[in-house]
Amino acid sequence: MQPPEPTPKLRLAPAETPEELAHRFERETRPVLLQRESQLENSLAGFKVGSVPYLNAVPLTRGLEEQILFAPPSELARLLQRDELDAALVSLTEVLHHDRYDILDGMAVASLGEVKSVFLAHRQPLAEMREIYCDTATLSSLNLLKVLLAENGLKPELRPLPDYQSAPSLDNVLLIGDPALEFARANPPHELWDLGAAWFDLTGLPFVYAVWALRRAPNEPLRRRLREARNFGLDTLDYIISSRTEFDYDFRKDYLSWHIHYHLGTEERRGIARFIELLRKHGLGPVYEPRFVA
Repeated sequence: MQPPEPTPKLRLAPAETPEELAHRFERETRPVLLQRESQLENSLAGFKVGSVPYLNAVPLTRGLEEQILFAPPSELARLLQRDELDAALVSLTEVLHHDRYDILDGMAVASLGEVKSVFLAHRQPLAEMREIYCDTATLSSLNLLKVLLAENGLKPELRPLPDYQSAPSLDNVLLIGDPALEFARANPPHELWDLGAAWFDLTGLPFVYAVWALRRAPNEPLRRRLREARNFGLDTLDYIISSRTEFDYDFRKDYLSWHIHYHLGTEERRGIARFIELLRKHGLGPVYEPRFVA
């Protein structure tokens, strides 16, 4: 009787390093991503849309960049008010103060705690401040500051910031967006009161800084495209972090992965409701109930 033949050994594929796995994943998914990007090209035909030129908004407009007007939130708000835009990523307060917009549900620019790019830089103790110079580009941050000051029993005079170049020489200044990030990274002699962290300390809730505001008109295709762009942006967030040139890679990864988030769900709605309550409490109105559309 012949002895049984030895069982052939399985030939295992050589182990891949994390870098090799990442490159293989990129090769396999790139055709799908290119197809999604192609589908978003010229997809806003018939609509006029605006967004802000800040790093934190990039994931919301992935694939739509060539079709969008980029301007500060205050300018976008003016264009919306004149019906020169069909949709814009604007300050939450712009929507709450005007009963003429819908909010695209499910997406926003928000933070749960420290936001990094919205803060009061101050050289004087908060209780001793007599005046604060404020970047007026967005009403949400300005009104958030007013609410936080009022809740702490503080009433300094708020003045418009003349220009960003003068900010380092001022004792107390409210800054937002990329200029705020540049200011903080220059290691100023100021203390930084992060308004996202202050809001969380006060309420335990996320704060919503910006939303897609839509004119009340038939616009279901526009809403669909904005949702697709946000989904594409989040699915390719690692690419955005790697390819953008603002600041450095480690900062972009920390900022866009942890400090900012882009969903508008139950907790964000609770944060909006609490903000409305405090705006009304401190006479910062009129304030209308938001209307959400899917």
